Amino acid sequence: MEVLADANLRLDASAIDYIELAFYFVLVLGIGYLARRQVSSSLDFFLSGRSLPAWVTGLAFISANLGAIEVMGMSANGAEYGLPTAHYFWIGAIPAMLFLGVVMMPFYYGSKVRSVPEFMLRRFGPAAHWVNGASFALAQILIAGANLYLLASVVNLLLGWPIWVSIIIAAVIVLTYTALGGLSAAIYNEVLQFFVILAALIPLTIVGLYKVGGWNGLIEKVTNSPGGVAQTHSWPGNQLTGFGSNFLSVLGLVFGLGFVLSFGYWTTNFVEVQRAMASKSMSAARRTPIIGSFPKMFIPFVVIIPGMVAAVTVTELQGANKQALLDGKPAPSGATFNDALLLLMRDVLPNGILGVAIAGLLASFMAGMAANLSSFNTVFTYDVFQTYIVKNRPDKFYLNTGRVVTMVATVLAIGTAFIASTYANLMDYLQTLFSFFNAPLFATFILGMFWKRMSKAAGWSGLVFGTLAAIAIFVMSKLEVFTLPGQGVSFVAAIVAFLVDIVVSVGVTYFTPPKPESELVGLVYSLTPRGSLKTETTGEDAGWYRKPVLLAGIAAVITLVLNFAF
Repeated sequence: MEVLADANLRLDASAIDYIELAFYFVLVLGIGYLARRQVSSSLDFFLSGRSLPAWVTGLAFISANLGAIEVMGMSANGAEYGLPTAHYFWIGAIPAMLFLGVVMMPFYYGSKVRSVPEFMLRRFGPAAHWVNGASFALAQILIAGANLYLLASVVNLLLGWPIWVSIIIAAVIVLTYTALGGLSAAIYNEVLQFFVILAALIPLTIVGLYKVGGWNGLIEKVTNSPGGVAQTHSWPGNQLTGFGSNFLSVLGLVFGLGFVLSFGYWTTNFVEVQRAMASKSMSAARRTPIIGSFPKMFIPFVVIIPGMVAAVTVTELQGANKQALLDGKPAPSGATFNDALLLLMRDVLPNGILGVAIAGLLASFMAGMAANLSSFNTVFTYDVFQTYIVKNRPDKFYLNTGRVVTMVATVLAIGTAFIASTYANLMDYLQTLFSFFNAPLFATFILGMFWKRMSKAAGWSGLVFGTLAAIAIFVMSKLEVFTLPGQGVSFVAAIVAFLVDIVVSVGVTYFTPPKPESELVGLVYSLTPRGSLKTETTGEDAGWYRKPVLLAGIAAVITLVLNFAF
């Protein structure tokens, strides 16, 4: 990014753009201040008092995911791989989101746990709880750093400030409203940010398509560029997975991305689950990820297409530049695929609209980082600090602890931002982290939820060995024991982590005693009364359009159609 700034490729913002940005920041901080007035307990701070309607939590659910890495990373993927990037949405998100709403939310919400690690504590005991809490906290700091780095990169291009100055200023803004109003401030800002992000990306997509002669013009230009026709169809996605075989590529996408990575992220990642748990009822909690799935399935069109347009229109990413990046070498222009969205904005958006677009990018970064911080402070305060370090204090003590923890997390994220800066495509970084932390957690979760015999010792040992297996695959790829381009290493690492976790968990279970069945009610599917899993259908939860299973079915059909159409 600093190469671009040094080359005098700064975004040409005018006074009106800066006024729009200033107004947006005042609005964001104002929401944080107003939300603070509603915070009187730790439950208010960490879970919004479980009082929010489904449409608010549903939009926040998607906005929390629509962070810097999603917007910039998927645009980078669009520039590098083309339409196969849509698999991260239609295969790698929607099915898992629907599964979360239909099958898993009744357990989360019904058990009244305050976090995903707390669910692990009740199912498997302290050892698994500690492993999950520590690994989740580490992952959130690393991912928050990536969001922060991209946020700072935009400020760097906009104002020319050094990256380190931009990182600190961006961190302070997010810290202020998250520490003030807790989860409510994060969620209400995420709803606002969702609309600001769309207001930025939709005009960029329309103007970009107009510039290349519409959809047909884009397909023709991508076909004749490095990467070729394979980037104009979502299947089989060989460039994305790194497999030469169509069969292995599809298998990697469906099982590695669509099952292990996707279900691991959406069903066990507390960043997302926390939004649903802030809902006012079981029905609203189940509908949260399902409502979120409808905008999610159409987001590819406003993040991937701009990336594809940038790859064939932006001078710094065209021809030899793109070929060099596809070959894993630095581009002669100094640009990377992470720059695709910014460079397209520079080339096609007029002043006024540029300010909205920049605000949209900053909104996406702040949404992602605030989600990381609000979930980190909940898990660390409840699952580590209160459980193992300082017990049995008044609720006010833990509320204040949460605010301090938010500040500490921000400082740590500033440090990890510099790790993220070493990746040319941040989606590579993100998928690597998910294969380490989410894939084994999903294996432990799904086995423990549907197999009552699984023991406490199996819970923590499966997690540890699954994570170590993923790290081993990553290290072997770095040592060139095997080579796999694209994001195939992450898919392979996720599959291996999942399988190792299952094998270790099953093996350990048969040599250790199971937990008494009386302690598993509400935690294991076969031992939980069906009545406790049902949702209300009266009052605010009445109407066919509020039935979780019916909504999930409609979303599934639309997603299937999109997969066939593209």
